[in-house]
Amino acid sequence: MSQSSVSDSVKSGFEGQEQRLGEAVALAIRTLKDAMPYQHELNDALVKMHLNSVQFAKNAGLMQAYVAHDIQTMGPTLERIKARMDATGDPEDSLRGVFDGTSAFYQLCLDLEEAPGQRRFTFPFSTVLAISKRIGQFDMTDEEVHEIWLRPRLLGYAQALGVRWEVSDLDAEGKITVKLVN
Repeated sequence: MSQSSVSDSVKSGFEGQEQRLGEAVALAIRTLKDAMPYQHELNDALVKMHLNSVQFAKNAGLMQAYVAHDIQTMGPTLERIKARMDATGDPEDSLRGVFDGTSAFYQLCLDLEEAPGQRRFTFPFSTVLAISKRIGQFDMTDEEVHEIWLRPRLLGYAQALGVRWEVSDLDAEGKITVKLVN
């Protein structure tokens, strides 16, 4: 097979969007080159936005309302996931829908380990929280953000989907495991 026929048969999904793809790669490179005052990751802006909102809600005594608002805002997405679960009868679809199948998750959490009945990922807030705490932007710990924000949200999503999940504490590697409970 000639070189041109091999390259002609491989499709990227970005045909006709080469400029857009190039701009995205350039943005990723620019972000990853930024190492001051710490090594930035592709999710930094999203992480900071979450932390800013969580800190505001915590300071204002509105954490429960903020979590409830997030779950309500996710309603259309959760309804779509639930409809798929109802159609397939497979509660694994709850994990697929929230973790595997949405750019909102993989843009926030840069890694995801998938296994039947569970998902495991690195807590995404640690790096930004550590540097931002030092300069006085936030006063929360990883464990606190997990307890007042991440865990209640995930458990609320599971409830809306009609399934039960177990959301672990942060482990020694800074990872969280979400397990489907039957």
